[in-house]
Amino acid sequence: MNNSECNILIVEDDAPIRKLMSTTLKVNGYSYKAVSSGIEAERELTAYKPDVLLLDLGLPDMDGVEIIKTLREWSELPIIVVSARSEDDDKITALDAGADDYLTKPFSVNELLARIRVAQRRLVTAERKNEPEPIFVNGDLKIDYAAGTAYVEGNELQLTPMEYKLLCLMAKNVGKVLTHTFITDHIWGNSLESDVATLRVFMVSLRKKIEKNPSNPQYIQTHIGIGYRMNRL
Repeated sequence: MNNSECNILIVEDDAPIRKLMSTTLKVNGYSYKAVSSGIEAERELTAYKPDVLLLDLGLPDMDGVEIIKTLREWSELPIIVVSARSEDDDKITALDAGADDYLTKPFSVNELLARIRVAQRRLVTAERKNEPEPIFVNGDLKIDYAAGTAYVEGNELQLTPMEYKLLCLMAKNVGKVLTHTFITDHIWGNSLESDVATLRVFMVSLRKKIEKNPSNPQYIQTHIGIGYRMNRL
């Protein structure tokens, strides 16, 4: 992962330190956003979708440890704590809550960059582990990603490009409930209400091609008002 591809969220209420961290990231080619409160951090974690989080613990509106605990309920985002709290108990509490690393203030710029590079290497390793197999098989359904084809009971499906893209997205997240917003963001790049309606149309069409009984689907389950999930058969 190149530095320019790594989005970093800085959560730091001390203006001079926030400026130092921002300048350091800018000079070294990282993309970043910087906020000064826990409320802003929680908003940007979902809106900005960073690859790495640099987190101060002593925020004006909440303790950074609470942010770590909340984030760990739904994300494995690398978290590097940057804090003036130097006691072992503070470090242990943050790490036990789910932080990946702990850097004590004052810190050197080179050390901060080194910790970020470690986080980047972890991201690359995780991405490689999550890469799909060349062939996906689920019951009688098979997807050949390299060839861009899909089959049911050995018969090739005649899918439109959008149907194939939707099928692959569901397959790569098999067993997970994908929200309407998640799916439309990945398929169309936005989540307009009109796209949700279009998604339903494509889902009906896709089910007719992969399900033995589209009115009682085995592969793709509807979660009313939420989204869809591909079942593991």
